[in-house]
Amino acid sequence: MKLDVELFACGVRGHATYRPDDTDLADQLHVQTAAGLTWRCLRCGTFVTGEPAASGPVQDAPVVARGAVLRDMVIMRLLALDRLLHAVVLLVAGLFILGLRHSQESIERAFERELPLLEPIAAQLGWTLAESRSVALIEKSLTLSPTVITWIGAAILVYAALHLVEAVGLWLMQRWGEYFSVVVTSAFVPMEIYELTERVTVLKLLVLAINVAAVVWLVWRKRLFGIRGGAVAYHAEHSAESLLTLESATRANAGAVRRE
Repeated sequence: MKLDVELFACGVRGHATYRPDDTDLADQLHVQTAAGLTWRCLRCGTFVTGEPAASGPVQDAPVVARGAVLRDMVIMRLLALDRLLHAVVLLVAGLFILGLRHSQESIERAFERELPLLEPIAAQLGWTLAESRSVALIEKSLTLSPTVITWIGAAILVYAALHLVEAVGLWLMQRWGEYFSVVVTSAFVPMEIYELTERVTVLKLLVLAINVAAVVWLVWRKRLFGIRGGAVAYHAEHSAESLLTLESATRANAGAVRRE
């Protein structure tokens, strides 16, 4: 079953109807039915009973995302949620690490006291704590100086902030957000590749694949860095997706044919 993205969006946000001041164009956008006057939704094309949501000059009509532009918006929002999730996780990790600055000794004592108690449980799960890289990493972090721990925590918080800015830009469908996302994501791809040289896991491969796909998709689909006509072609495509713009263009073309 194919999902109608336009109808789904209208179900969530409501229909987008508009009455232009241009009488001829307005006549193409409404129909009198037994149920009353209906206006054509600029997003899904469905005729909706009742007064339009807004009215005014043609040039002030809302450019409603539909078709390819609407599908792009859905993907952008999913990417934004992914970046937001990363930001939250990194924020918690950064604050936790900063909290270790002045409590290393007590944490180390608790770690040494509780670790032997966990070994039988881990053994039942087939996990040898003595060979665990996670345990080794925790033990190593407890030997670091407060200054080093502070720098590590601060670096993680900066990384979290980058993801948060990226999430906001992508969610708002801002051009700068698209560029920011490509630059930030690309900058960390080499690090992700390096981590794979140490140990290959399904999670690492999945994260790398998502990030590379996101960069390629953003550059190609959003026409960044002058690709496929750049910003001019992108904005022209976005405007062309407005049903009202298409109706106006159709009327203009019909008039031109009659003049010929």
